[in-house]
Amino acid sequence: MSDQLVIAGRGFHSRLIVGTGKYRSFQEMARAHAASGAEMVTVAVRRVNLTDRAKESLLDYIDREKIFILPNTAACYTADEAIRTAYLAREVGLSNWIKLEVIGDQQTLFPDTEQLIAATRVLVKEGFVVLPYTNDDLIAARKLIDAGAAAVMPLAAPIGSGLGVQNPANLRILRERITEVPMIVDAGVGTASDAVVAMELGADGVLMNTAIAEAQDTVLMAEAMRDAVIAGRSAYLAGRMPKRLYASASSPMSGVVR
Repeated sequence: MSDQLVIAGRGFHSRLIVGTGKYRSFQEMARAHAASGAEMVTVAVRRVNLTDRAKESLLDYIDREKIFILPNTAACYTADEAIRTAYLAREVGLSNWIKLEVIGDQQTLFPDTEQLIAATRVLVKEGFVVLPYTNDDLIAARKLIDAGAAAVMPLAAPIGSGLGVQNPANLRILRERITEVPMIVDAGVGTASDAVVAMELGADGVLMNTAIAEAQDTVLMAEAMRDAVIAGRSAYLAGRMPKRLYASASSPMSGVVR
């Protein structure tokens, strides 16, 4: 219970962060959230009805007493767009935390790190807790931390691809070199084993959406992801055995009756 994910001084028992998009219904989304055990969910500010309270909104299906809302700047392609979206999220009372996305390419949805760093610098000065989605790039991560980011969120693979961790060496380097703030793997997870790999590489948490929302049984997949993140974290803390080229007997030969 003491092994919490701590971001900007706030602790979370669950290291799994989930999204709100692509579900077949808001009711299904709510059931998956409950099954995941997640204490934080992301909400795309530009895709949510924030003005007409008479209309149904996904926000109506999030229990804000149990779940912390993390607004995100999805679909923003410039620093200015992302900054305005963050201001909107704060003004309507969602949060002063922001999952910062500044996309540089429409087909791959890879981040524009130059714009991302610029937006981070501005938003931190304006009192936001900034969690930027970035490439698995040590140099970009360091610049984001220098700009005041409360975490770095490198991709495992392109958003929504489900390809799993494509560059484990990069994540290992980030884990070894980034110690000031949490490293949360964001994007690319497709199934439970991908979440385990990310956590075994030392990620402090995993953020996912499509892997659960597009599963045939979203609730069952949410449960699998919950357990995978826990198992991966435990394995990382336990420390795996060394890999060996040759066999090593499970039972020692000393004392064997001959």
